[in-house]
Amino acid sequence: MPERTSYVPGTPSWVDVQSPDTKAAADFYGRLFGWEADLDPRPEAGGYGMFTLRGKLVAGLGPLTGPDVPPCWSVYVSVEDADATLATATSKGAFVVAGPMDVFDAGRMAVLRDPVGSFISIWQPGEHIGAELVNEAGTFTWNELATTDLPAARSFYSAVFGWGVDAGHGGDDAAIFTVDGNVTCGAHTAGEGEFPAWSVWFAVDDCDSSTAKASELGASTLMPPNDMDFGRGAVLSDPHGAVFGIGAMK
Repeated sequence: MPERTSYVPGTPSWVDVQSPDTKAAADFYGRLFGWEADLDPRPEAGGYGMFTLRGKLVAGLGPLTGPDVPPCWSVYVSVEDADATLATATSKGAFVVAGPMDVFDAGRMAVLRDPVGSFISIWQPGEHIGAELVNEAGTFTWNELATTDLPAARSFYSAVFGWGVDAGHGGDDAAIFTVDGNVTCGAHTAGEGEFPAWSVWFAVDDCDSSTAKASELGASTLMPPNDMDFGRGAVLSDPHGAVFGIGAMK
């Protein structure tokens, strides 16, 4: 369902982008996806803001969190207890990057690096559940992990988030993860030159025209539009270097 008021624990529920120029990023994504940006003016918010579509929250936006952090999109998984989840993650070999910490009354979060090297965030919802619109044009629709050790990644995420693995999809080099039997995200063995990381994919009505529009707005095309299992997809890099995918779903 496109509109969401809650997420089953273990479900990716939020995405945000770190950018060296939040105003320029807000303009780029606003023109590409029709989003409106609202940057929090409070100093304690650190310049973080929210993207909305039709008045519903769809993604976050903030400045780079450190001098060595590149522009990037991040994935947050909804959990019941951030502290307990983090304890499980560290017992399975994860490294704590930040947190756990409260984010005003919005919720409680932490950032970790999995044992294979990919970054993932956890989100214990308070007033903020995550994205209020998903799986429609202009909203995030899929998260995919590229990893250099797929068996280790499967074992880690299943232990930490309770994910199942869909036996009908994937194989030696890919996996489809499930929560309560429902498909929620995927993983694959990273190809040559592919950095271990979680990616964010956004739904569009027309992959080719959206790719062309992104290019006009200053984006780079890392993978041109092509037919894929889910429909037609492309991988882009925004004008500051944050990588994301777009897909016209079947």
